[in-house]
Amino acid sequence: MVKVTMTGPREPHFVEQERARQSAFFLATLPDECGFEGCDYRLAPADKLSNLNPEIRDVSARYFSDNAVAWHQHAAHGLSSQVCCLNFLMPLATRPDVLAKLVQIVTGGELPEMLEVEKGPDGESWFVGFEWIGRRDYLNEWPRTGVPKRGANVTSADAILRFRQAGRIETLLVEWKYTESYGTPPELKREAERLRRYQTMAFAPFGPVRSDAGLKLTDLFWEPFYQLFRQQMLASRMQAEQEDGAERVRVLHIAPAANRRLTRVTSPAMRPLGDNAFKVYSSLLVEPDDFISRSTESLFSSLIAHARADDVWANYLRGRYAFLAPDIKDEKS
Repeated sequence: MVKVTMTGPREPHFVEQERARQSAFFLATLPDECGFEGCDYRLAPADKLSNLNPEIRDVSARYFSDNAVAWHQHAAHGLSSQVCCLNFLMPLATRPDVLAKLVQIVTGGELPEMLEVEKGPDGESWFVGFEWIGRRDYLNEWPRTGVPKRGANVTSADAILRFRQAGRIETLLVEWKYTESYGTPPELKREAERLRRYQTMAFAPFGPVRSDAGLKLTDLFWEPFYQLFRQQMLASRMQAEQEDGAERVRVLHIAPAANRRLTRVTSPAMRPLGDNAFKVYSSLLVEPDDFISRSTESLFSSLIAHARADDVWANYLRGRYAFLAPDIKDEKS
C-alpha cells in the first residue's frame, strides 16, 4: 500500500508575501505610477517620493537635500527598507510624545524625555535623525576632502533617537530591516581595506567585540554582522566621546518577526555559537545589552492600535504594512 501524504499549498516566503501586498497597495493608491519594469510593487526612480506617506514627501526631499543625505538605490521599490524606516519614523520626528512611548517599549523603565537630534527643514526641533554618521570621523571612513554623504560610503545608522531617562542622556542608533536576507560571502577585494580601517577598533579593549570569542575580524565581514559591528563601533566611539552629552549609546535592530530568513547565521565561524544571528551577535559583545533586537510588530502595533481614528501616520502604516498584526508576539532575537 502506498501512503499518500496530503499537504496544503506552500506558504509564501515573507518577501513573496510582501511583494504581493505592496503590489496591491500600489495598484489601489498609485495605479498610474506603479508597474516599473513590469513589477507592480515598483515605481520609476523619478517617482521615489510617491513611495512615501504623502505627509512626508515634501519634507523628506528637503531634509535629504539640506543634510547631504543619500537616497538608497532602490528608494522607488515597494520593499525598500529605507523607505519603510522613513514611513514609520519620519512622521514622528515632531511627535516626541509618541516617540517617548516607543523608547519606553524598547528600554523599559520610566517614560523618557525625548531630546532634539537636529533641526528640521522648517527650523523646528526634530527628535529623529536619519542616516546618522556621527559628528566626526570615528571610524576613519570620511573622505579627506569635502563633506561625507550620510547614507553613502560611510557607516550610517538608519535613524537616531536621543532621550533622557532616569537622569541620564542616551542615544539609540537604529538599524532598520524589512525583507532583507543574507548569505553571500564577503567580497575579497574589499578585505584589505576593511582590515586597515577596523582592525584596531573592533575588539576589546579598544572595541565592542569580545577578544576571547575565538573570532578573526574577517569572520565579521559576513552580513548582517558586518553592518551591525560597524554600527556598534560607531556607537562605542560616540559613547566614549559623549557625543551630544550621551552617556550611553546603543544599537537598536528592528525587523519584522515574520522575516525569519534574516535570522540565519551566515558566517561559518559563528554557526557553532547558535542558530539565531542576533542572539549570536549579542553574545559576542563585551556588553551584550548594548545591542537590542526587537520586532517591528512589538514596537509599533500597540502604538498604532491606540492612535486616534484620524491619525494619518497610523492609518497609512495600517493600510500599507499588513504584517503589523497585533496578535504577533514579540520575538526578542
